[in-house]
Amino acid sequence: MPLADLLVSLALTAGAADLIVIDKADRRMTLYDDAVEIARYRVALGPAPEGDKLKQGDGRTPEGRYKISLKNPKSQFHLSLKISYPDASDRADARRRGVDPGGDIFIHGTPGTSGLPAALVNRRDWTLGCIAVSNDEIEEIWRLVSVGAAVEIRP
Repeated sequence: MPLADLLVSLALTAGAADLIVIDKADRRMTLYDDAVEIARYRVALGPAPEGDKLKQGDGRTPEGRYKISLKNPKSQFHLSLKISYPDASDRADARRRGVDPGGDIFIHGTPGTSGLPAALVNRRDWTLGCIAVSNDEIEEIWRLVSVGAAVEIRP
């Protein structure tokens, strides 16, 4: 087995993703362990995916560097991982604009427990600004990602 495949296999069994990169334009989320790609998913975003999140209710997904701050096993979207948005900079920017920055940005599955196949979940953007994958995929991500993992959301 090539070394790269062995590293991916070890990471998948150890649950060791230390970085999540979300490329909004490509609707792609990639998990890394020590700079080695271990998993990739197609994602759905909010109804206004272009540009950084400016305020509560704008339908945008924030851009920047964050952390996973919470794992929610009782999510209304099967399972979810909370992203640490808004950070101090986001709150200061919103305060300057006189708006609420919003919050509750998660990586999550679909409503309920049965879920839909990934091909249907990610056919169009449907969240309120979160990052959505299928329920099977969020279960895999749940195992791979720990609280404190870095999250980089790119335009």
